[in-house]
Amino acid sequence: MASALCSSRAISTLYSSTIRRRLPLVGAFCVLSLGISNLCPTLSSSLKPGFAQSLPFVPLLRSKFSITQSQASGSIRMEGGSDSSSSNTVPSIVVYVTVPNRDAGKKLAQSIVKEKLAACVNIVPGVESVYQWQGEIQTDSEELLIIKTRQSLLEALTEHVKANHEYDVPEVISLPITGGSIPYLEWLKNSTRD
Repeated sequence: MASALCSSRAISTLYSSTIRRRLPLVGAFCVLSLGISNLCPTLSSSLKPGFAQSLPFVPLLRSKFSITQSQASGSIRMEGGSDSSSSNTVPSIVVYVTVPNRDAGKKLAQSIVKEKLAACVNIVPGVESVYQWQGEIQTDSEELLIIKTRQSLLEALTEHVKANHEYDVPEVISLPITGGSIPYLEWLKNSTRD
């Protein structure tokens, strides 16, 4: 289908009344969501910006699916994104740490929260890890700690995990939180130390 859309003939016939009447709603929604430039990169330079939004079926889709102009253009902004000026939030992260068992995970999670190094720690049971250690493939049952904290606390959190973990080389991996619920992110900030 993408190759058919890439020909200039297909683009010119897109406006024909036959195609407009027969174009399935799902296909129209895909074109609107993905945009012509994503389906046909070779023509993206010759098309005007906003071409997909100017197609005749777009107003119908917007009314049926409550699609706003910012959503149609692909600039959906998640609540609590990087614009912290509108709220009382700080740059935040999620940190993954694996532990050998439930008791070790609970003990480490409680010490992290007690020290205000994180607002919340989820303990996910039943993780099976396959990894290479000292030249051999290992398989172990573990539990996963999902830690929500401030980005500025990563170094202190890492040192705390190293000092209180059974492993020689504990996993500490952080991922940025790029958006979310403003009240939750404010609670995260207020529940952790500066």
